[in-house]
Amino acid sequence: MFIQTEATPNPSTLKFLPGRPVLPEGTAEFRDIAEAGRSPLAERLFSVGGVSGVFLGHDFISVTKSNGEWQHLKPALLGAIMEHFTAGVPVMAQAGPLHGAHDDDGEFFAEQDADLVETIKELIETRVRPAVAQDGGDITFKGFRDGIVYLNMRGSCAGCPSSTATLKHGIQNLLRHFVPEVQEVQSIN
Repeated sequence: MFIQTEATPNPSTLKFLPGRPVLPEGTAEFRDIAEAGRSPLAERLFSVGGVSGVFLGHDFISVTKSNGEWQHLKPALLGAIMEHFTAGVPVMAQAGPLHGAHDDDGEFFAEQDADLVETIKELIETRVRPAVAQDGGDITFKGFRDGIVYLNMRGSCAGCPSSTATLKHGIQNLLRHFVPEVQEVQSIN
């Protein structure tokens, strides 16, 4: 098994590409070992000292470190990923809610803005999420109120030094272009 790695814009996060599907659909994020109980893979990765977050996508795994150097952590993480997949253990131990394209839990917007929100969500789904996934992260719609779009940033996007630029110069400009009612984009976590 050959696992590729890619740097992300977030220096604390590294993206691992195992060359096979990780999750059949949606995404899953684990911010600590307690949350990782639903995923044997995430638990295995948290057992490597210095790991502070694991994000699972369709064909990638993003690992965020709290401390240590990648040159020391990377071999242990590669070994953990390889051991997991060669053992044939499932990525998720139990079926449960994954964060996916249709995850609308906790969304908020006024009923009269429903058509605008559908357009915003379609733009995020088709133009933003694929680009962000290339960097090992995910962005999902959370709400729209008073011209402000609220997004949830996960994986390598959460805590990334360039996430503000991505939000303000990339996503905000895109949404304003197609939906003039959008005045601003903000991240909520």
